[in-house]
Amino acid sequence: MIVLEGKSVFNDICMGNISFYKRKESVIKRYKVEDTDAEIKRFESAKEKGKKQLQSLYEKALADVGEANAAIFEIHQMMLEDLDYCESIINIINSQQVNAEYAVGVTADNFTAMFAAMDDAYMQGRAADVKDVSERLLKILTNAEDGIQILNDKVVIAADDLVPSETVQLDKDKVLGFIMQNGSANSHTAILARSMGIPAIIGLGEDLKKEFDGKYVIVDGFHGKVYIEPDEETLAVMEKRRKESLERKELLQQLKDKEDITLDGTKINIYANIGNSSDVGNVLKNDANGIGLFRSEFLYLENSDYPTEEQQFAAYKTVAENMAGKKVIIRTLDIGADKKVDYFKLDKEENPALGYRAIRICLTRKEIFKTQLRALYRAAVFGNISIMFPMIISVEEVKAIKVIIAQVKEELKQEGIPFKENVETGIMIETPASVMISDELAKEVDFFSVGTNDLTQYTLAIDRQNQKLEPFYNAHHKAVLKMIKMAADNAHAEGKWIGICGELGADITLTEEFLKMGIDELSVSASMVLEVRKRVREIDLTK
Repeated sequence: MIVLEGKSVFNDICMGNISFYKRKESVIKRYKVEDTDAEIKRFESAKEKGKKQLQSLYEKALADVGEANAAIFEIHQMMLEDLDYCESIINIINSQQVNAEYAVGVTADNFTAMFAAMDDAYMQGRAADVKDVSERLLKILTNAEDGIQILNDKVVIAADDLVPSETVQLDKDKVLGFIMQNGSANSHTAILARSMGIPAIIGLGEDLKKEFDGKYVIVDGFHGKVYIEPDEETLAVMEKRRKESLERKELLQQLKDKEDITLDGTKINIYANIGNSSDVGNVLKNDANGIGLFRSEFLYLENSDYPTEEQQFAAYKTVAENMAGKKVIIRTLDIGADKKVDYFKLDKEENPALGYRAIRICLTRKEIFKTQLRALYRAAVFGNISIMFPMIISVEEVKAIKVIIAQVKEELKQEGIPFKENVETGIMIETPASVMISDELAKEVDFFSVGTNDLTQYTLAIDRQNQKLEPFYNAHHKAVLKMIKMAADNAHAEGKWIGICGELGADITLTEEFLKMGIDELSVSASMVLEVRKRVREIDLTK
């Protein structure tokens, strides 16, 4: 038996044979051309054909994995029109008098290396997108066959990593799980695994060898382990755990439509976190009582330019209407730190987590902020929307926000555009500063929501993106828990409610402690709603 260890991106167990993803690589030859105009036309023709193929893939992905995951193929279509990318290819053809295939290959290598070298994890992920788009062009230019993986049986897919066009063409009914040499929690493989609800382990490195193709394997997504040709004892243990996992899922389904209430009658709201409007279906499917965190920055991350007021209004309105009166808390733009957007043209910072981000951008680039607030106040007419502001460190910031809100309302009134006058507003408690002055902040807002990811990072002075510091990172640190309790006490002293929307909200080992602190709401990933509900209903706060 061989045991490999990596990082899990979805907690579950699967068993089956390994199937290494097989690709048909395009062979690129360099040769001189006399007619560069004709070669550029070849490139333009391939580009148009590629866009049509991507549109077909988008439609297939829409049916298979939903709008959010299908959107990558719209982004790929835009990448084919990217001026820098296209100009690089055309310049190489003209200046070197070479064939289009070679120009695409060189450009792909240059752009992939550029993205891969960036510090930001999101931008590093774009390297795979450039590679995918370029490989599509090369296949068209060389008349190569598409390397679609034909799966005859249910298998565990293994690869270095998979790009979007590869994942979408897999027969989802035949995929038991994924094991990858590389990848990240934000890779397309990880996203697909979570949407499909199957185990996936990334970062196995060179230990995952192609010679394992066809071998029987157990993928333990709970502990990030892969057992290749497991012995009888391991097989028996994992079979038992898989059966328990299946039984647990079935039992959790019985909790739908049940109240989020403890044995002693204490009620709590269990909400869900989402990234965009297409996630609402999963929220309703898992019976969340509302949305505790709508990360509005994904509207910006998925766009090639600033999303317009109408784009944002449509997205917020859709979510509000679909939630049919249930609370929808929308966090304003939280760009910066590990979430960068090219068109914002943010300067490179030595320590971006402590830099120009979130509300600091909004308060200094007010037109961007006003556009979002206009869309939010207009959409609030169509449902129960609340607005939440991130990275607050002072009362002065909250007062400055209120001035801008008043300006936005006055503008909408003057223009005769319908909007909701009284929208509940709150702030994220995610800096030690906001905790220490939470007694003053509670007088200014309607609610608090604790962002435990950043609060832990700033309290412990540990960059949560730095893997070397994982042994020192302790989300259960007493200092963090004491800060949450302090914020809760100060909120309640002013008659305001407080929730948790960070990762700790789904940590069922802390649920009872949070309830004892007086936390009123927990917002978790949709897939964890029923799990947290089960834990809440087991607790008796009188004991």
